[in-house]
Amino acid sequence: MNDMSNPEGYTTEDGRKIGPVLMEMKNITLRFGGVKAITDISFDIREGEIRAIIGPNGAGKSSMLNVISGFYIPQEGEVWYKGAPRPQMKPYEVARQGIARTFQNIALFEGMSVLDNVMTGRLNHMKTGLFAQAIWKGKAEAEEVANREVVERVIDFLEIQAIRKTPVARLPYGLKKRVELARALAAQPSLLLLDEPMAGMNVEEKEDMSRFILDVNDEFGTTIALIEHDMGVVMDLSDRVVVMDYGKKIGDGTPDEVRNNQDVIDAYLGVAHD
Repeated sequence: MNDMSNPEGYTTEDGRKIGPVLMEMKNITLRFGGVKAITDISFDIREGEIRAIIGPNGAGKSSMLNVISGFYIPQEGEVWYKGAPRPQMKPYEVARQGIARTFQNIALFEGMSVLDNVMTGRLNHMKTGLFAQAIWKGKAEAEEVANREVVERVIDFLEIQAIRKTPVARLPYGLKKRVELARALAAQPSLLLLDEPMAGMNVEEKEDMSRFILDVNDEFGTTIALIEHDMGVVMDLSDRVVVMDYGKKIGDGTPDEVRNNQDVIDAYLGVAHD
């Protein structure tokens, strides 16, 4: 067993090198009025790993992802990123730090083509002003070409060349999810957050998405944190899993450790959960 508490990182069973802590949630508590969505939860995400957050409906998973992405500000606790506490930020400022996400309910521009949707993932990388872009010469032209090259690589990588000019509204659900992943990847994030990437998919679509998630992690070295209900997918994909129930952390470890944790079995795997 590798020492996952080693500050320098650890090596997975399949030989991948996992680095030091990229993000750390320290004693996070989040309330909505008098209701606690998250209660005193701490865990970390290491460079290069696939980190899953699981739990029954209402466990607080999406709230935690919204804290990580800067959409929610916890009343207690701190989010540390790249070794420093993160100040209160707007979501677009968090995006500029290198954090990108997909959404449980697809959030694409339905009337725009696949290519144009994926290009919006490059907005934080566009530095030239509106006037320079309007005349499209010099720096603006060079920037557009460079951004387009990144987007075309992502489109090739996710095997969506054939639909690049197609309006998103015409696509089936599984392909829309892949386009959303492409848009997030176009931002070249250090940390990619996936909110139920397999939700609503059939078996074949899940297999495709699982393969792409593994490929993104392997080829780009992208750190991934994901929420997912499909336990089979989580156990196959993840290096480490944190388990939430009623806003509290009840398990944290490798898939095997979590699978054999009695609290997790009672809350999620073996007992009906209202």
